[in-house]
Amino acid sequence: MMLFAKATKYLNKLPSLADRRHFWGWLNAVFNKVDYERIKAVGPDRAASEWLLRCGAKVRYKGFDKWQQDYNGLPSGPLGKYKIQAIDATESCIMYRGFDHLEGLVHVEEIKLIRCIYIEDPCLERISAIANLQASLSSLEVVSCGNVTDRGLLALHHLSNLQQLFLSDLPGVREKEKTVKILQTALPKLVVEQDVQ
Repeated sequence: MMLFAKATKYLNKLPSLADRRHFWGWLNAVFNKVDYERIKAVGPDRAASEWLLRCGAKVRYKGFDKWQQDYNGLPSGPLGKYKIQAIDATESCIMYRGFDHLEGLVHVEEIKLIRCIYIEDPCLERISAIANLQASLSSLEVVSCGNVTDRGLLALHHLSNLQQLFLSDLPGVREKEKTVKILQTALPKLVVEQDVQ
């Protein structure tokens, strides 16, 4: 009986599930905060790299084959040397409030948003509104992002260079065929691949 009382007392001291979720949500929001002074000091590619890696994503630089995923191993050197060419945000905590980091990136050709719980329609709308990405982004994957709906996908029509779009496991997308048809009409070079579920 004494052991049960001690265990109950210990369990009652642990934060509730809601408290733990709130803490992680708060921490992720801190990781996504944009420091505009930092962007000015180190340039958009370095600042975006720091943001993405801090949030658990990976980046690949133009002219390099290796993915950079270790925040402490970020390359140093001339600010203009390392330009982000690809972003893999698989299972990362990137969220809308951090997307201002994408401004000024002119070499991004590929973005993967896979199992990102904070990705929602405003994130896709923001990507689509950034002029640099409209010109450079050619490949996008949106997979298992439950908060994405048809509205977010339709915003992608602004990405004039988009040639490949892979979609899978998007329960919020209700009219997938119609949405894909509209996108392909707006972007004739676009090839849309989907997992049949």
